[in-house]
Amino acid sequence: MHEIATFGAGCFWGVEWVFLQVPGVIEAVSGYAGGSVENPGYRLVCTGTTGHAEVVQLEFDPAVVTFDQLLEVFWAMHDPTQQDRQGPDVGSQYRSAIFTHTPEQLTAAEASRERAQASFDREIVTEIAEAGTFYPAEAYHQRYYEQTGHQPYCHVLPVGVLERLGLARSA
Repeated sequence: MHEIATFGAGCFWGVEWVFLQVPGVIEAVSGYAGGSVENPGYRLVCTGTTGHAEVVQLEFDPAVVTFDQLLEVFWAMHDPTQQDRQGPDVGSQYRSAIFTHTPEQLTAAEASRERAQASFDREIVTEIAEAGTFYPAEAYHQRYYEQTGHQPYCHVLPVGVLERLGLARSA
C-alpha cells in the first residue's frame, strides 16, 4: 500500500526533480499547501497573501523507501535555516515545510528535525504542520525540467545521499 508525503523546500520544480530521483517514489506532484484560499493559482500564491507554500506531494512505496529516508533527502536538498526563502527565491511561498498526513509522520518529522539540527550552525526554521488541502499547481509546473529541457538549477541531490540511505539506483 502506498503512502503520501508533502514537502516544501523552495521552488517546487527542483523539489519535484530531486524526489523523482529516489527509488520508491511513485509520483511527485507540484502544488500548493498550508494556506487559506481555495484553489489558489501561481500568480495569487506569489503575492504572499494566501499563506500557501510551494510544495511537492509524493506518493511513495514504504516497502522501498521509508518516510524517514524521505526526510533525510528533504534535509539534504535545501537549507532549512532560511526563513521564507531558498537561494534567490524570496517569499513565504518558498518556506521550508513538512505537511504531515498521519500522527506517525508528525512524530517522525519532529524527531528528524531534532537530529538534523546537529548539521546546521543556525536554527532550523522548517514548519511542521498537519497537512490540509493540497492544490496541484498548473500543468506547466508539473515535471518542469522534463517539459522544458532545462537542467535542474534550484535544488540538487547531494552526491552519496541515496547510497548512504541504502537507496542507490541499480545501474
